[in-house]
Amino acid sequence: MRFVTFSRKNQQRLGLMGPQEHIIDLIEVNRRYLKGGNPPFLASMQAFIEGGAKALQAARKAEKYVAGSADDQKKLITANALLKPNQAKLIAPIPSPKKNVVMLGINYREHVDEGARAREIEIKYPEWPVFFTKPATSVIGHFGKVVNHKVTSKLDWEVELAVVIGKRGRDITKEKAYDHVFGYTVCLDMTARELQRQHGQWFKGKSLDTFCPMGPWILHKSALSDPQQVRLICRVNGEVMQDGNTRDMIFDIPTIIESLSAGITLEPGDMISTGTPSGVGFARVPPVYLKPGDKVEGEVEGIGVLEVKIVAP
Repeated sequence: MRFVTFSRKNQQRLGLMGPQEHIIDLIEVNRRYLKGGNPPFLASMQAFIEGGAKALQAARKAEKYVAGSADDQKKLITANALLKPNQAKLIAPIPSPKKNVVMLGINYREHVDEGARAREIEIKYPEWPVFFTKPATSVIGHFGKVVNHKVTSKLDWEVELAVVIGKRGRDITKEKAYDHVFGYTVCLDMTARELQRQHGQWFKGKSLDTFCPMGPWILHKSALSDPQQVRLICRVNGEVMQDGNTRDMIFDIPTIIESLSAGITLEPGDMISTGTPSGVGFARVPPVYLKPGDKVEGEVEGIGVLEVKIVAP
């Protein structure tokens, strides 16, 4: 199941990707055809994740209902319960996160290597996961516009697999980590490299408005058999810049969740982006940076492609 947040007639709605990339309006199908009323867990993606098993059960019923005959699907389309791709706009799955998005730094060995070479420093791998965050104001969605703010001339890309938490917990062990996962999405960790260096930490250079594209949807964990064996690709104007695999993470997802949750409560809707492989712009010879008009695509195997455009301030 691929869960989306979409905008139609200036309203944000919760949906599920259906046949031929149509969007199932979960509220409409549930209310009109399943006689399920308008439960609060269908109000938003955040509410849905918090809704737990009841919410998932309602989504599965809607998906099964929509998978009927072609004539039934035509009726759903006519009733605006099943939307054609051009009838709605996908936005970030969780458009306004309740908390900062948690990010992982230097979590792929080859990325550590390339960064050390570019900066002419000793190669050192982290002994513990390196966490930083991005604020909610940095989050945008599929086909969104990343602003090349005036404060940077060194705008860079990083494609990442992001984990969406589905169950509250603290001091979560590795063995129980996946019990707390709802699903996965694609993240593009956009970075102003000179700000990252000037401020001596990563928050400022990676947290400018529009610098955290996420989407195009959240894939439920049941649809991804092994998140530690998926390919990540980043393309700039169609050219492959990054091509890695999550098996090369220094710290895997269970380790990340165990480390982050030690003394910190993780809650439904929290998002953790797990780091990027090699191939970023600043480490190239010569360095390559983004400019207005560029198109960036982040792809995670089994999940989908997140596309954004770079625009002037």
